[in-house]
Amino acid sequence: MHKNKVLFINHIKEHATIYLFMVILFLTGIVFGAILVNSMNFIQKQDLFFYLERFFKQLEDNHKAEYLEIFKNSFLYHTKYLLLLFILGLSVIGLPLVWILIFIKGLVVGFSVGFIVNQLGMDGLLLAALSIAPQNFLIIPIYLIAGSLSMIFSLTLLSKLFTKRMAQPVLQPLGKYVTLFSLLIAIGSIAAFLETFVANEAMQWVVRTFY
Repeated sequence: MHKNKVLFINHIKEHATIYLFMVILFLTGIVFGAILVNSMNFIQKQDLFFYLERFFKQLEDNHKAEYLEIFKNSFLYHTKYLLLLFILGLSVIGLPLVWILIFIKGLVVGFSVGFIVNQLGMDGLLLAALSIAPQNFLIIPIYLIAGSLSMIFSLTLLSKLFTKRMAQPVLQPLGKYVTLFSLLIAIGSIAAFLETFVANEAMQWVVRTFY
């Protein structure tokens, strides 16, 4: 246990710059998402809000939530996203795409929250806090860790390639890479659970209460 703790601390110290880079990339995406909301004209906002109101109406009419379907779709989405980051880390040349995916995740969160708050005010803030925040408190760190691990593994392979040390075994770092991503996918199922039974219920309650 103590050995694992030491290894974890050493890992964070060694790769702190990469983790910080991913956090900054994600936060930059959030800022751009908020800017994108403010740059939309009135007609664009009204058109988009029309679809949001239709979604609220469907929620109001559908009192019976299909929990299994929601959980399955959420878990598959997170799994596919993590597997894509995993594969890009293996490909080495896919590293810029890892950065783009993390940025886009931040962009989507920033735009979603920004648009809802912009259109609904305090009600929108409550809706975002109850329906978007619960699962994202867990899934965002998972994505940031996954993106960081992909970048670390890609840089490890690149260093071996350029220093002509490819003869050295890569099975050990690859094994750790696979194990960590498997763990992240497992934790992703918890985020899917939160989205299904916490965020979804909270969103339905807010919509039926205020709309």
